[in-house]
Amino acid sequence: MSMAAESPIMSVKGLARSFGGIQAVNDCSFDVRPGRITGLIGPNGAGKTTVFNVITGFLGADRGSILLRGREILGLSPHQVERLGVVRTFQHLRLWSKMTVLENVLLGCATPAGENVFSLFLRPGAVRAEEARARERAMEVLEFFGLSGRTHEFAEDLAYPEQKLLSMARIFAADAPVMLLDEPASGLDGESLRRIVPLVRKLVEHGKTVLLIEHNMELISELSDDVVFLHQGRVLAAGAPAEITRDPALTEIYFGV
Repeated sequence: MSMAAESPIMSVKGLARSFGGIQAVNDCSFDVRPGRITGLIGPNGAGKTTVFNVITGFLGADRGSILLRGREILGLSPHQVERLGVVRTFQHLRLWSKMTVLENVLLGCATPAGENVFSLFLRPGAVRAEEARARERAMEVLEFFGLSGRTHEFAEDLAYPEQKLLSMARIFAADAPVMLLDEPASGLDGESLRRIVPLVRKLVEHGKTVLLIEHNMELISELSDDVVFLHQGRVLAAGAPAEITRDPALTEIYFGV
C-alpha cells in the first residue's frame, strides 16, 4: 500500500528511539502531505506518542531524519520546532488552568516585539500595536472554536470537551502550518465528537496540515485523507483509510484478535 506521489510538507525517515532495552520507535518512515489530514494509528505501545515527541523536539532520537519543507528539524528544541511551523496538543491538555480562556489563546499568539523585554522601553508603541493585533487574532480564534462566549472564564472552569477545544485553539493561534493533534477525541461523548470532527476538517480548509493520533477507527475513517499504521515502532502500512481499516491482517494486530 502506498500513498499517491506528492511532495510532502514533512518527511520522517528511518527514525529510531529506544528507552533502555525497549525499542519504542524502530526505522520509522512516512510522509505527511500538505493540506491533508494524516491519521497515525496502531495498537497501544506502537510508538505513536514517541514519534510525536521526537518530531516536536520533546525527545531526542537515536538516529533518523525529520524534514520540514526540506529542512532538517530533528534535534531542535520544541521552541525552535514551533517557530519553524509545527505545533501540537497533548493527551494531557497542559492548559494554564488559573488563566482565562482568552489569556490561554493569547499565549499562542507569539509576537516578536512583545517577547523582547527591551522593546517595552525602546518601542512601546510597536508593542502596544502587536498586543492589539494579538488580542484581535485571539478573539477570531475563539470565535472559530465556538468559545467566544467563554472568554473571561478560567480554563479550569470549562467542561472537558471545551478544554479540548481550548487546547486546539491555543495552538491554532500560533498560525503554524502543521498541527499535531494527540487523541483529540479521547474522553468525548457522541455530542462532543459531533462538535470536534467538523472543526478538525475546517483546520485543513484554513490552510493547515494535520497529523493526528486517534484510537477511534470510525473517526479515523471519517477524518483522515491518509493513514499510517504503526506497530512496534515500525510503519507496517500507509494508504487510504479504507485500505488500512479494512485490512484483516492489520485489524488483527490492532484489536489483538
